[in-house]
Amino acid sequence: MRLMIIFTALLTASLVHAGSLHELADGPHRSTEEKARNEYRHPVETLKFFDVQPDMTVVEVWPGSGWYTSILAPWLHQHGTFYAAHFPEDSDVPFYRRSVTLFKARLAKTPSLYDHVRVTALNPPTHTVIAPAGTVDRVLTFRNVHNWAKAGKTEAVFASFYDALKPGGILGVVEHRAPEVRPLERQIETGYMSEGYVIEQAEKAGFTLVERSEINANPKDEANHPAGVWTLPPSLRLGDKDRDTYLAIGESDRMTLKFIKPKE
Repeated sequence: MRLMIIFTALLTASLVHAGSLHELADGPHRSTEEKARNEYRHPVETLKFFDVQPDMTVVEVWPGSGWYTSILAPWLHQHGTFYAAHFPEDSDVPFYRRSVTLFKARLAKTPSLYDHVRVTALNPPTHTVIAPAGTVDRVLTFRNVHNWAKAGKTEAVFASFYDALKPGGILGVVEHRAPEVRPLERQIETGYMSEGYVIEQAEKAGFTLVERSEINANPKDEANHPAGVWTLPPSLRLGDKDRDTYLAIGESDRMTLKFIKPKE
């Protein structure tokens, strides 16, 4: 037990002193399954595109099981501030309650690495404050916009992002990408959203589009599958049916958009 405690302490120290995002993305604190998805999610390139520095105040929105948290938390551990705006614990949605409970359990399992993570909640109209107003350098959201569109809450969540950010702060959005001609109802049904829709919602909240990137593009994905984006890995909703075909495509084609809150 003593050796395990010493090993954990040394591991944590090495992670929080890691000199690069590459070290964290491939770190021993991440599972084999998590690291295998680096190929499709490009976390190092994505966080560099959003210019996430280790001394910043950052909010990760709806972090799920903590895939990006396992990189962001140690990156910001020493000099930054990290908020995880998850589902509310008092939600009447069982999935939300289970998800945030599992997320907090993960944090508690390695307190020396995650003890600084500040867990907040986002689910309008009852939970809209993801961090103190005007204090945040970066708000990051990964593959969540389709959920907000389905719930009719996109406008409200983008307003929350705007409120939390400092003037000059950056909103980074990664989302499954639909063809621009696809109707909104079909976008919501398939889980693929158009860049036009995301940009419109961000601009409505007051943001300005700064830059687009093809970091997370996948030209093999035509975004037209029987069970929407969930046809592809990691979900593979159709089970063994055409499994090899979908594995060959890989994860979804994704937009990567950078917005700024204009300086006053």
